[in-house]
Amino acid sequence: MWILVAVLSAFFAGLTSILAKCGIKKTDSDLATAIRTVVVLLFSWLMVLLTGSIKTIAEIGTKSLVFLVLSGLATGASWICYFKALSMGDVNKVVPIDKSSTVLTVLLAIILFGETDNLAIKLISTAVLAAGIFLMVERKQSGQQAEKRSWMLYAVLAAIFAALTSILAKVGIEGVESNLATAIRTVVVLAMAWLIVFIRGKQSALKSLDKKELMFIALSGLATGASWLCYYYAIQNGVVSVVVPIDKMSILFTVLFSYIVFREKLTKKAAVGLCLMAAATLAMAIFV
Repeated sequence: MWILVAVLSAFFAGLTSILAKCGIKKTDSDLATAIRTVVVLLFSWLMVLLTGSIKTIAEIGTKSLVFLVLSGLATGASWICYFKALSMGDVNKVVPIDKSSTVLTVLLAIILFGETDNLAIKLISTAVLAAGIFLMVERKQSGQQAEKRSWMLYAVLAAIFAALTSILAKVGIEGVESNLATAIRTVVVLAMAWLIVFIRGKQSALKSLDKKELMFIALSGLATGASWLCYYYAIQNGVVSVVVPIDKMSILFTVLFSYIVFREKLTKKAAVGLCLMAAATLAMAIFV
């Protein structure tokens, strides 16, 4: 049962990007992120209530709280950049760059935390993952202007902030139940997302939101929440070393969905890159 649930976690994670892309064709990406975070927040606190971890909220230390807040800010920045990139570029180009956060996270963990166990496997897998990302991210042959390719900058920034999220969360989650930590971070993300909306004066666009796109934005938030619920259920009831690599394979679902929905085809070069990314992710999850 838990293996099926782990697969569902990857399925919903892959579906998240596709639904979000459908919801930001005309809707501003900052506004879409803020709306979506409301749905994610409800899911994250639902998890807290279901696990009963809300009882431990008074036990959180100052250091943990500070780093959880910083992690939430990094998450918010990552989401904002990620959905901006999705609004401008192809899903099967944006997602691989976003996944490069794994490379940055591994390197930062080695440098900052001295995680040198199985160092050779980590470095080799990281190099293979980077090579896969490089092969997947191709310039379109239609001669786009630099302005049209600025999605890559946002995708890179999303990966950098995502890596910082993991590093900061590692410090902040010490002694804190993981579901509660996630919920606290999501509160920070929500505040940050809506603050940006109001600072940029985009709240007026709420009145003219396309109902169809609003539905896709909400569904994207639900998919994220469903992925989290499935992931933590699988972690709790199954074997972690099996659950994690399955969850990381969400990129396979994303690429499949991007072809079905948007007809975004992979070249042979990009397909090789995808295989390298999948192999490297599995190697790190299984052997590290």
